[in-house]
Amino acid sequence: MPTIKIGGVLMLAIASVAAVLPGRAEAGLNANELVEVAIESNPQVRAVHAQWEAAEHQILQNYAPADPTFTYSNVDSSKDFNAAAHAHAFSENFQFPGEAFLQADESRRTAEIARLTYEAAVRDLRAGVETAYYQVLLDEGLIVINGENIDNLKQVVRVTQVQYTGGQAQQSDLIGAELALEQAQLQQRQYQTNRLNDRAGLNQLLYRKPAAPLDLDQKIELKPLEIKLDKAVDTATHARQEILEAALTEKNSTTALTLAEMEYLPNYTVGYEFDYFLQPGAQPLPNVTQGNTWSIGFNMPVFFWIHQREDVKSAQHSLQAARYSMNSVLSQTEATVTQLYQSAQFAYESSQVSKGRLIPLADQDFKVALVAYQSGKVDFLTLSSALQSDYASRLTYLQNANQFFAGEVALEQAMGVSFQK
Repeated sequence: MPTIKIGGVLMLAIASVAAVLPGRAEAGLNANELVEVAIESNPQVRAVHAQWEAAEHQILQNYAPADPTFTYSNVDSSKDFNAAAHAHAFSENFQFPGEAFLQADESRRTAEIARLTYEAAVRDLRAGVETAYYQVLLDEGLIVINGENIDNLKQVVRVTQVQYTGGQAQQSDLIGAELALEQAQLQQRQYQTNRLNDRAGLNQLLYRKPAAPLDLDQKIELKPLEIKLDKAVDTATHARQEILEAALTEKNSTTALTLAEMEYLPNYTVGYEFDYFLQPGAQPLPNVTQGNTWSIGFNMPVFFWIHQREDVKSAQHSLQAARYSMNSVLSQTEATVTQLYQSAQFAYESSQVSKGRLIPLADQDFKVALVAYQSGKVDFLTLSSALQSDYASRLTYLQNANQFFAGEVALEQAMGVSFQK
């Protein structure tokens, strides 16, 4: 069962703007609008849609019998093609009554499976586009946060420069501050490169050129899950495409077993022949120049112990396999939805703690440490640690918030439906 794998960077993606850029929102495409664009243009989804349409056109033909066979015979012809009779024959093969209806039912369910496969492709594309969209927002957020960190480091460099000039700080303090500033500036270039690469990845899902410009809505609101765990599990077991496909596959296996058992019943061949006698010797009676022949035949399952019986045994095992697969998909879905829901709920609670307590305390600690360092009450290591804690607290909030949103995307993908859009 497909799942979303959330990496460390991706976990920061979704709430970056909400945490770092409060009140700032650029007019542009949001996640839902990007998904609509992707569904219309993504070639993989369009290919699956075409396969669904192809399956739809394989239903009706099951009701049509096989094409009839026409045979023309030039009977007892001499070297100069002077035949004794001409024969014109038609024959048609018919299945035992009822088989065609069962085969059509199989094809109809196969087409329904193709439709569910298309829906699953759209579902996975939605998750991919949302994930890529949040990744781009993460890059923007990290650039802003790191920019603020660079500004703080420049302030620290100025303070240590003054302290060192006045003989109140060691040269190592100034060197350490400058080193940290250079590292942060290099990290900024890495974030900017990541932004370019991730925008190219999002464009690929939208079937656009890698460098095509993207005007994105950067406003993300962090809201708690609006669905209970038991409701999420129940919805998933009734809506997830893989579960519905497994149920249809089980029904098809049941029909296949019935068709295998019907192999013991005869299929029929009906024929008609019109003979035109050209020579007296070919005539059955004097002055009879024409003849009509009707025929009917049926197959005889004389080798049933190595053919029909084995088909039935095979169909029985296929039906068992389909039932076991159905139970497996149900069990996996219930476990996956439960795990994703609980992880997302914890991530939301953690993000609220980070935003409400950790970030304000870290900000206060850095400001106090900066003043204390200037007055000589704390050393440079204490100041550096306070600055790092301030920077880390903001990243921790982003990570927690984005774990929640990334978990929400994964939860919707595991359920097979969107419950918050």
